Amino acid sequence: MLAKFLVAATLAITLTGCVVAVGGKHEFDDESNWQKTQRYNQDQVNQLELDRSLQDIRNLMGAPDFSESFSKDGETVQVLFYRTHHVKSDGKTTKDECTALIFKQNKLVGWGDKAYQYL
Repeated sequence: MLAKFLVAATLAITLTGCVVAVGGKHEFDDESNWQKTQRYNQDQVNQLELDRSLQDIRNLMGAPDFSESFSKDGETVQVLFYRTHHVKSDGKTTKDECTALIFKQNKLVGWGDKAYQYL
């Protein structure tokens, strides 16, 4: 019985060091995928020009994190949300971590919080 206890205690002490060495990505790793995507989206948003087509933006930036579409004053309005900044480390992208790109009749008419608020 004492021999089993000593073997178990020795294994527990030995394996404890292994747990520290094993693991996946951590916040201190160079850069995770969401950070790369966020940086890319920031760079693209900083170079936007009004009147670009919805399809042109989708080709450039890929699928949005969120999207909305509705009719206002007889015009079709589409809003694409792309992650551009970090708010909370919860593993989820939320709209408050995104920049809104506003399209009317498939043309870019504005982006950012103020443009979204004016809808």
